[in-house]
Amino acid sequence: MRAFDLAPFAFAVALIVPVAHAAETPRDIKGLYLMTDYPAVTVRPGTTASIPLRLQDYGLGPERYQLSVTGVPSGWTATLLGGGQPVAAAMPAPDASVALQLRLDVPANADLSEQTLTVKAEGQGNKATLPLDVALAKELPAKLTVTSKLPSLRGSPKSNFEYTLNIKNDSGRNLVASFAAEAPSNFETSFTEAYGSQELSSIPIEAGQSKDIKLKVRPPSTVDAGHFPVRVTVNAEDASAKADLALDVVGEPQLQVSGREGLLSARAVAAQQSSIPIVVTNTGTAPADAKFSTVSKDEMFSSKLKGLNVYNQKEESIGEITDLAIKNHQVDALILSVGGFLGMGEHYVAVSPSSVNLRYDAKNDKWLASMNTTKEALKAAPEFKYPK
Repeated sequence: MRAFDLAPFAFAVALIVPVAHAAETPRDIKGLYLMTDYPAVTVRPGTTASIPLRLQDYGLGPERYQLSVTGVPSGWTATLLGGGQPVAAAMPAPDASVALQLRLDVPANADLSEQTLTVKAEGQGNKATLPLDVALAKELPAKLTVTSKLPSLRGSPKSNFEYTLNIKNDSGRNLVASFAAEAPSNFETSFTEAYGSQELSSIPIEAGQSKDIKLKVRPPSTVDAGHFPVRVTVNAEDASAKADLALDVVGEPQLQVSGREGLLSARAVAAQQSSIPIVVTNTGTAPADAKFSTVSKDEMFSSKLKGLNVYNQKEESIGEITDLAIKNHQVDALILSVGGFLGMGEHYVAVSPSSVNLRYDAKNDKWLASMNTTKEALKAAPEFKYPK
């Protein structure tokens, strides 16, 4: 039943679609046309100029059209190109166009008077012509453009801000473009190749071509958060171009942890807890937001570490971990108590954490510590004394 309901609708759509398609085609225009966006150009003697053309068919059947150029001055060379190759004929499809290009090679000693060339396309019953005015000038004004796809970047004071710049030579002659950057005080700037590390101050660019370079901007590490403008200037002979860039420096927290006289240490007594007073200072340029971590059950805790007996390879107890020293947010040393009885005659030594092997005994649910040394060697080691 649903298929019968939709059948009239589908038939109506089939009638509407051809009408809409017919409306898109300009049926009020019919014929063969030769067209260009630039029917009057200026070139420099001794150079080659290219003029884009198109042969447009409106409402005609397929036909071969012979191509030619008349009015070419003596000594000049005019070549019609299609698909990058010289062509002598073209055949556009109905209501379609064929892209062509007229290449002009102008001798260096050419007369500076204005010339008119005519491009022709001739078939059996249709033809089209296009007059082109060509003026000659010994020197064309230099013209440069500089652009960046990402003119505004964001990062921390430790970031390197890199901008890719495209410099285009819109002149009729080759140029050497030099560049400079204006940045806030103490900002470091340098230009390099787009795909290399060689620093540059200038670069040659052929007529009508463009090249990419990179601008690297490094702010001072002590810069405050803010918005900072950077201007790039490119110069070549009498031409100049500018590009305005920007970098947004976001603040970054810098935390420092300190304790008594710069040390984080305390004495620990077996089966008792010890408190260590600390001071956390933020010397950065942004508030330090709280960050949370996930701690697994097999990680070591200082409460489990303090009071842990240390054994050697002969399973002899050679000392006890009583404290740990922290430096630059990392454990710098383990403080071992060697010898003594009930707190009398204790001898403390500081050992590197890498010299103590810590492992978790899952079967007995406890941590074990071992060292490849003897109690005598620890007693003979330099004594560690807590700062007063």
